[in-house]
Amino acid sequence: MLGRFTRSSAEPRPEPQPVAAPVVAPVVKEAVAPAGRHDDLLSVKVELHRHLIDRFNLAALETASKDDILTEIRPVVRDFVRARSIPLNARELDQLTSDTADEMLGLGPIEPLLKDDTIADILINTHNRVFVERRGQLEETAVRFRDEAHLLRIVNKIVSAIGRRVDESSPMVDARLEDGSRVNVAVRPISVDGPLVSIRKFSRKPYSLERLVEFNSIRPPMIELLKIAVQARKSILVSGGTGSGKTTLLNALSSYISHKERLITIEDAAELQLQQPHVGRLETRPPNVEGRGEVRQRELLKNALRMRPDRIIVGEVRGEEAFDMLQAMNTGHEGSMTTIHANTPRDALGRMEQMVGMAGMPMSQESIRAQIASAIDIIVQTQRLSDGGRRVISIAEITGMEGNVIQLQEIYHFVRRDVAADGKIVGEFRATGVRPRFATEAATFGFHFARDAFNPQVPL
Repeated sequence: MLGRFTRSSAEPRPEPQPVAAPVVAPVVKEAVAPAGRHDDLLSVKVELHRHLIDRFNLAALETASKDDILTEIRPVVRDFVRARSIPLNARELDQLTSDTADEMLGLGPIEPLLKDDTIADILINTHNRVFVERRGQLEETAVRFRDEAHLLRIVNKIVSAIGRRVDESSPMVDARLEDGSRVNVAVRPISVDGPLVSIRKFSRKPYSLERLVEFNSIRPPMIELLKIAVQARKSILVSGGTGSGKTTLLNALSSYISHKERLITIEDAAELQLQQPHVGRLETRPPNVEGRGEVRQRELLKNALRMRPDRIIVGEVRGEEAFDMLQAMNTGHEGSMTTIHANTPRDALGRMEQMVGMAGMPMSQESIRAQIASAIDIIVQTQRLSDGGRRVISIAEITGMEGNVIQLQEIYHFVRRDVAADGKIVGEFRATGVRPRFATEAATFGFHFARDAFNPQVPL
């Protein structure tokens, strides 16, 4: 049976790697020190997978059942463990064999990285270099694909699962994994050296605002403000740069929406993890090979209005759909939420204005700004700092128009004080002393703020 899956002598064999290859040593040393046995076993899985890649015919394995794979790899795993004197008992050896079979049926060499909850991003720079982001810092791993064809098989397995494709005629694609993790792929000819794959992992356990306090991303009084804003049906715009935690924050905010409300989500690649029972999920669709069948966010927004939603949640506005989003917020769908790429709350308003202009509607600049001021109530600004930490650096309220200018008042902000010797940003969250204008309205619904919630002299 071994002949079914082992590589033939005619197949090109990668250059042999020494057992104690230098590329493996930093990963094992770095993983064992802070995290102990869990990360040590992760390194063993990575090295074992590389060993199996060299030994077996991967194309044949992909069509095999798990039982067949277990039969083939069990003696190989046992010899591998014995040769390296890895201290595993019989139960741990069986578990390692089963895990390895799952990985070979799943996404191959990166499967151990997907299961590691300390990793936030997996960045594949061609088949022979894989980086991860752990605790806000990038580090290279020992993970390797056998060759470019092996990596492309894994990529096609990901994108075909959601009905998308990636090839020379369509060399870029956005996709997602079953758990909602976001995947971006670029292949030749636009990727000069080979396929580039970026995977933004999503936590198996959805983040709550309270959990974000543990990471010093936000403080309890700020949580209370956002909680009341959501429950009082205030429309919220989450602004920030790439990787700043916008979608994570949007997920956390949505947890405060009543379970009695009907929600419709609209995304390019479905990744929101809403906990409410009454959620309808819509996803855009790229054009097919003939260039037909594309469904954009704007069409989905228009259709969502006919689906009797209480609130509409758009994963990210990036174009002409911003006009329809504002229209929805202004016509009975208060409390809707979305994200936008911008560096400051004021920049977010400017970008929103430009996007509304892309819709081609005959509107003056003043009327566009009036629409924005009327539709959006709160802007939450997130930022990824130089030390890798993510913070909610500002919460601002839109109070209306003054002349031709949208008026913003900041309620909370993050003040940087210094940079520690280890590169960590030293700072604190502070209130500005401004009380939100919607506080009075919220009180009529029974939502009240603490007495010192907005006192700038009281540390948050």
